[in-house]
Amino acid sequence: MASQADRALQPGGRAGSASGLDRWLLRTMMAALPRAGYEVVLWDGTRVGDPTGLRVHILDRAALRQLVRNPSLHFGDLYSAGRIEVEGDLVTFLERTYAALEAGRSANDSVWWRVWVSPTPHSSSLAAAYDNIHRHYDLGNEFYAAWLDRDAMQYTCAYFPEPGMTLEAAQRAKMDHVCRKLRLRPGQRVFEAGCGWGGFALHMAREYGVEVRAWNISREQIRYATERARKDGLAGRVSYIEDDYRNMRATDGQCDAFVSIGMLEHVGPENYGALGAVIDRCLAPHGTGLIHTIGRNRPEPMNGWIERRIFPGAQPPSLGQMMAIFEPRAFSVLDVENLRLHYAETLRHWTARYLAGIDEVRAARGADFARAWHLYLAGATAAFTTGTMQLFQVLFARGRNNDLPATRRHLYP
Repeated sequence: MASQADRALQPGGRAGSASGLDRWLLRTMMAALPRAGYEVVLWDGTRVGDPTGLRVHILDRAALRQLVRNPSLHFGDLYSAGRIEVEGDLVTFLERTYAALEAGRSANDSVWWRVWVSPTPHSSSLAAAYDNIHRHYDLGNEFYAAWLDRDAMQYTCAYFPEPGMTLEAAQRAKMDHVCRKLRLRPGQRVFEAGCGWGGFALHMAREYGVEVRAWNISREQIRYATERARKDGLAGRVSYIEDDYRNMRATDGQCDAFVSIGMLEHVGPENYGALGAVIDRCLAPHGTGLIHTIGRNRPEPMNGWIERRIFPGAQPPSLGQMMAIFEPRAFSVLDVENLRLHYAETLRHWTARYLAGIDEVRAARGADFARAWHLYLAGATAAFTTGTMQLFQVLFARGRNNDLPATRRHLYP
C-alpha cells in the first residue's frame, strides 16, 4: 500500500510544483538547522539536506508555510495530522533535530532565529492548574493503564539498576530507591504532593509501614487511587485528598517525610516560593524531603507544541531555579542524583507498549491523537538521550537536622 508521501508524488496527488519561494523557504529553514543529518522532501520531489536515508516528507504547500513560521511549535500539529511524514526511525530524526536546533540557536546566523520564538506558556495559577492537569491526566485511566507499568501505574521515571529489568521491576526499584533516600521507618507519617494514581503511596504504606496523606487535583486519579487503596486493604493507612498542594495546611499536622514525584514540572518557577512555604509548615524539625522532577541544565521554556497540545503549563526547572524552593526557608540540600538515562529507558518501555496497542488508540480517539502521542513519547525519549532534558532527585532537610547518615551505603543494600 502506498504511503501518503507516495500518493502525494503521484500525478493525481500533486499539490503543484514547488515555487521559487517554496524552495527558498526550505533552503533557508534547513540552513538554520546545520548538519541536521536528514533530507527534507517536498510534495513535488524537491530535496534539501543530507542523503542519509532518513527523510522528512512535507506533503503540501500550506504545511511548508506553516512549518517555517516555527518548526518547534508547528511540526507536531502537522505530523499529527499526517501532513508531514518521517521515513525512518522517529527517535533518531528527533535526536538529530534537537542537536541541529541547538547548533543553529547557538550560531544565531539566520533570520529565522528572530522569528522562531517560544509561545507564552499556560499559567500555573491555582485556577489554571485544574484545567492544565485535567487536559493531560484525565484522558481516561484505561488509556494510561495500557502502557504504564501494571503494578503501580507510575507515570514517572523508573530506575534500572540491573540490565534487562522489566518495567514493573524498575518502577518498584524506583519507589524503593526513594524510600531508602528518605529512610522511611514503620509508624512515620508521609505527605505526598501530586500522587498520580496512588501507587507510590500504597507502596510506602505496604512495604515500609508508614501512614501516607497524598494530594492531587486530578479527579480521575483520586477516584482510581481511593478504590485501589480500599481493594488492597490500605484505606486505613493511606488517604487521598483532591486538592492543590498550595492548600496543604498546618492543620493537617506535620510529617516525617515530604515527597513529590513528578509534580514540580507543573508548578511553575513563579510558585516555587509558595511550595517552599508549604513544605516549611508541614515538615517536622527532624524530617527529610525529596523532589523528583524532570529538569533542564539551564532555564528555558518547554517545547511549544508539547506545552500547547500535550502538557499545558509544563515548565521543567534547572537546579538553579529549584533553589527558590529551598534557600528562602534555609533547607539544606543533602543529595542530588540525575537519572536522565533511566528516563530514556523508561520511555522506550512505554513506547513499545503504546505502539503495541496503537490500533486501539486510533479506533477510540482518532488517528491524529494516536500520532500525536507517539510523537510525544518519541520526542521525550530523544530529549533525554540528547541531554535536552534531565531527571533530578533532590533530597533535603532542615538546616539544623543532624540526624543524617554518614554515607550513602543505605541506598545500595
